[in-house]
Amino acid sequence: MDLSLNEEQKMIAESAVVFLQEKSTMAQVRKIAENEGGMDRALWRGVVDMGWCGVALPEVAGGMGLGWCELVLLQEQMGYHLACVPFFDAVIALTPLWQALSQTGQGLPVVERLAQSGQVCVLGMTVRGELPATATVKVDGDALVLNGQWNQVGSGAHADVFLLPATLPCGSLALLEVPAKAQGLQVQPLPTVDTTRSSANVTAVDVPLTGAAVLVHGDALRKLWAQTRNLAAIGLAAEQVGVAERALDLAVAYTKERQQFGKAVGSFQGVKHRAAQMLVKVETARSAVYAAAFIADTVGDATDLTYFAAQARTDATEAALFSTRESIQLHGGVGFTWEFDPHLFLRRAQAGSQRMGTVEQWREQIAARLLDESVMEAA
Repeated sequence: MDLSLNEEQKMIAESAVVFLQEKSTMAQVRKIAENEGGMDRALWRGVVDMGWCGVALPEVAGGMGLGWCELVLLQEQMGYHLACVPFFDAVIALTPLWQALSQTGQGLPVVERLAQSGQVCVLGMTVRGELPATATVKVDGDALVLNGQWNQVGSGAHADVFLLPATLPCGSLALLEVPAKAQGLQVQPLPTVDTTRSSANVTAVDVPLTGAAVLVHGDALRKLWAQTRNLAAIGLAAEQVGVAERALDLAVAYTKERQQFGKAVGSFQGVKHRAAQMLVKVETARSAVYAAAFIADTVGDATDLTYFAAQARTDATEAALFSTRESIQLHGGVGFTWEFDPHLFLRRAQAGSQRMGTVEQWREQIAARLLDESVMEAA
């Protein structure tokens, strides 16, 4: 499998590096994290203007018609520069839905209206990456009435539109479009470990909606979500690769400057070994992520991506956690101080490790599948 980048992908990656180096400096990241609740509106507008929200959307929906290989390149740079924008929640996690809706005459206007508008549109999924079915919808005349609660919604504190899962009167699970300012909808921002990201509890109390608010439901939603969760995990893994690589770069840069016994700390063999371990984990994770994205682009929706998503997710999460912790250690005493940057990347790595399922949960899922397959083969 050839995972080298083509010219178009290199161009996308290079444009992301140049743009984020200028617009998402660490000084800007700290300012947004400390004063703006983790949302850089100016940077988000820039992301929208660059067309990144529609990279993997079909051209008929106003997108670039590219794929997941290009999306993970962007998401990797988002992690590397600790960008304070909801790219994962508003783009990565929603792209499979937009792709599916754009294939229908009724869904295409929805995609054009939401995906390309610059509005922050997020899913009411759990931290583990599931769609809760506890909220309910009842019929009141010609209207629908929504009631329920969705906890720890990623980027919920800055959302303009929510896509909330709820159970319809017929018993099937549906995804409903709900404006953040809808009557009866309450959004309670939550404190977060990673202050470059936001989260919120969302509560609906007799929220009136029209039938057009139901975007997808029943078997179509179940099938879509099974693939969406895997693709979102691959996208999140790409971000973790970027976080891990930046932690490595920070550690290498600091150990080249820090002097002990008249020499740069980075010249000591023990320090070199630790940096080498970080590099191995980063490159291993990057290979797993790129391979998963390539397979997602080439095999189509009919193939189960769970094994590839699990590999990317576990490798990238472990790389991010290992590299950010090592970076703090290699910074010595100052690594634990607020003034230095490694702790910001550790926070992103820690918070990201809990989203879309932990490493342990992915491994348990794969182990269960492998055991089931071995039992079926034995029978």
